[in-house]
Amino acid sequence: MASRIADTPEEWEVTATSTPFQGNKTGVRTDQVVMPDGSVVGRDYQTHPGSVAILALDDQDHVLVLSQYRHPVREKLWEIPAGLLDVPGENPLAAAERELYEEAHVKAEDWRVLVDVYTTPGGSDEAVRIFLARQLSEVQGERFEVAEEEADMELARVPLEELVRGALAGQLHNNCLVVGCLALNAALSSGGGLGALRHAQAPWPARPFDPR
Repeated sequence: MASRIADTPEEWEVTATSTPFQGNKTGVRTDQVVMPDGSVVGRDYQTHPGSVAILALDDQDHVLVLSQYRHPVREKLWEIPAGLLDVPGENPLAAAERELYEEAHVKAEDWRVLVDVYTTPGGSDEAVRIFLARQLSEVQGERFEVAEEEADMELARVPLEELVRGALAGQLHNNCLVVGCLALNAALSSGGGLGALRHAQAPWPARPFDPR
């Protein structure tokens, strides 16, 4: 049964907009937004193409994770494979399959949508689709050539319950890892189990795509 508590589309009037900064992938936009009382207020936010993340679960209920340096927070974080939706309208499943191969040299036969989230809706329009990938196997052939921060990545397979404990203890902080592990733990505990998860090509209004 669908929940009666659900987010709904809504768009307040914007009287003017500007882009103070535009980088290679993301930018900053300023909108002049009409408030319910009629006043007009400036709102600055990051524009973002969207992302996919993959919680890859093996037959022993271990999750494939990687450790990567993240300069803005000055920490090396444990994360799940993830990447940008570089091409407008790109199929999220195709992007997820690519990222799992490039970052972990792994492929999966069974894909489901685990959860969709906005990372920081008060300051960014970034939307992330987190997939659950199962029936894992190593990809044959040469590994994808990595560079920059990715050249220092460490891969590991960690029990799901250990990651859940780490998140709740404040030892793990990556958004997609924490949300993905808690969502998977909740799905496993629910009556419907993993069979109740949405199919891999489920609609994603935040980032519409061609399912073909």
